[in-house]
Amino acid sequence: MAKKTKFQLIKRRFVRERQIWMLCIPILVFIAIMQYLPMLGVITAFMNYIPGTSVFKSEWVGLLHFKTFFASPDFPMLMRNTLAIGGLNILFGFPAPIILALLLNEVRSKSFRKFIQSTSYLPYFLSWVVIASITFTLFGNEGIFNEFLLRFGFTDQPIAFLGEGGKYYWGIITGLGVWKAVGWNSIIYLSAITSVDPELYDAGKVDGLGRFKSMWHITLPSIRPTIVVLWILSLGSIFTAGLEAPLLIGNSQTRDYSEVIDTYVFTYGLQLGNYSFATAIELVKSIIAISLVFGANRFTKKVMDTSIY
Repeated sequence: MAKKTKFQLIKRRFVRERQIWMLCIPILVFIAIMQYLPMLGVITAFMNYIPGTSVFKSEWVGLLHFKTFFASPDFPMLMRNTLAIGGLNILFGFPAPIILALLLNEVRSKSFRKFIQSTSYLPYFLSWVVIASITFTLFGNEGIFNEFLLRFGFTDQPIAFLGEGGKYYWGIITGLGVWKAVGWNSIIYLSAITSVDPELYDAGKVDGLGRFKSMWHITLPSIRPTIVVLWILSLGSIFTAGLEAPLLIGNSQTRDYSEVIDTYVFTYGLQLGNYSFATAIELVKSIIAISLVFGANRFTKKVMDTSIY
């Protein structure tokens, strides 16, 4: 009886909100076709799939592609580079928009704040092709940065920032990633800050809190749920170092530091046509990412009573 009543409530609510659900249908169809339907291709990770032939006629090889990947001499390098770049992106890229949003919230001049916001948003709309060109102009052997170092006597010869065995690569790629996304990612934090009750700041002033202490004791705790949720979701991208940046800025000299799982999949999947092997690698990456998200969600739910579901 209870189940029937629950079903009737759901049905009644659906009928009442049918217009909203009708608006959602195109979006749900798009997600189903573009996101869920391609998941059926995961089965090719367990086959020797040849493009142009039927999946059902492909040879079943089980876990062969997974074993090949784990036994590959490139596996330690790929894991190190991917984790390093992904970890640095989270370490520096995650707090940067929070800090920017907090500082922008303290700016009293509206015109200056809008200028800073617009300036920080702009890099997000630049393609990695443009950013790669800027990088070569700045950090090339005859680039602006080397010209500056030579002119002021900081070095006697140009420094190969985009060479030198790749020892500068992680720092450059992390800095570019933070610069590109910091403004755009700060939008959601600025939105969360606007929902903070102004009376809390008034009470803080009465208690003698300055601007920094108000930021630390009022603003940050108020937007903590937003920070936690976005941190949980960001952990899923730790194995996603990106394809465009390493592909465009990396080279043969920096391969030991720039080759990541995404570029490895691109090479074997699209350039060499080994789709099954590339699918197996992506499946491993996806399973690890999902596990990290669910693990972090469970941890924050238990410790902070905040989670994404």
